[in-house]
Amino acid sequence: MPSDWIQTYTGQRFRPLEPEPSAIRIEDIAHSLSLLCRFNGHCRVFYSVAEHSVRVSHAVPPETALVGLLHDAAEAYLSDLPRPFKRWLPAFEEAEDHLLQVILEHFDEPWPLPDEVLRADDVLLATEMRDLMGEPPAPWGLRQEPLDEHIVALRSAEAKQAFIERFEALREIRGR
Repeated sequence: MPSDWIQTYTGQRFRPLEPEPSAIRIEDIAHSLSLLCRFNGHCRVFYSVAEHSVRVSHAVPPETALVGLLHDAAEAYLSDLPRPFKRWLPAFEEAEDHLLQVILEHFDEPWPLPDEVLRADDVLLATEMRDLMGEPPAPWGLRQEPLDEHIVALRSAEAKQAFIERFEALREIRGR
């Protein structure tokens, strides 16, 4: 019989569909997201979800920076599906939202995601499309303009370190 849990990088037994907050480790999230490639791997170079998350955390007001950093944290345990496909699987979206809510509450952050984080996520999407994808065969229909700065992707180990350092800095600012 298949198990209902996954083993995490730090050796936790984690049930993504019945998450226990005590099993959530920032090291697991940072490690996994640093090895997950954005765009289902269809970008010109490897670009991790961890780096994307760090960039989102810098693109929002300081009071929502930690939520910005963690906005894709559920992907560390569930992976991700491309946006067009995810919409066809409401059960996956529900599981992802529930897991993200548990993660955010574990780190004393608000749920649902603030509008500023959703907007910054889309700004980063536009920037990543411009800098990391090939010429599009059709318009993506994005409503946000890309950032002025251009992305030069980090290696996965660098992205993991950047994620952990950003997390620690933001927690320190909040006195946690």
